[in-house]
Amino acid sequence: MVFKLDDNEIVFPRPELADPDGLLAIGGDLSAERLMLAYKHGIFPWFSEGDPICWYAPMERCVIFPGNVVISKSMSKLLKSGAFKVTYDQSFKEVIESCAKIGRKDQDGTWITQQMQEAYIELHRRGHAHSVEVWRDEVLVGGLYGVQMNQIFCGESMFSKVSNASKCALIWLCQNKDFAMIDCQLPNDHLMSLGAEMISNAAYADCLKTI
Repeated sequence: MVFKLDDNEIVFPRPELADPDGLLAIGGDLSAERLMLAYKHGIFPWFSEGDPICWYAPMERCVIFPGNVVISKSMSKLLKSGAFKVTYDQSFKEVIESCAKIGRKDQDGTWITQQMQEAYIELHRRGHAHSVEVWRDEVLVGGLYGVQMNQIFCGESMFSKVSNASKCALIWLCQNKDFAMIDCQLPNDHLMSLGAEMISNAAYADCLKTI
């Protein structure tokens, strides 16, 4: 059953009531207060331009425990070479804009609409959203952004303009920040190759309460 949110009240139905595809509710807004309440309960927005705001709580979550991140020999060599410079929270707006513009296989357009960009930039202004930037020769070539919920980094999107730049960002996040878990939301081959694993939504909810 998909719930219709009340525009005047910031509440969500229980995540376990989501449809099998994870869709839980539609409507509401992207205010900082509503977004933070959503993340607190393992819910995130995901919708296309022109569609109503859709809120998801998947039955399974793709997560990375930082100590289990997999670094290939070639990637380790690249990281040690100094080819990339990595920063944190230095260019959040540029990172989210790049994530919105980057082309993706089998995907037309972007779900990171202007409305979404403005909402997460506001979260960043309030200290809730963060970015990792990857630079080569002083040019932004990769990065990622997400929302911090206690010691969980809820990743939203990443981009690469050169090979391995987004991998570098994710590995750096695992190795240099004190997060107990990186929530990748939905799986793909790229994430699974880096050591991501699937956990149940119930297990994820427990993590939200304890770490």
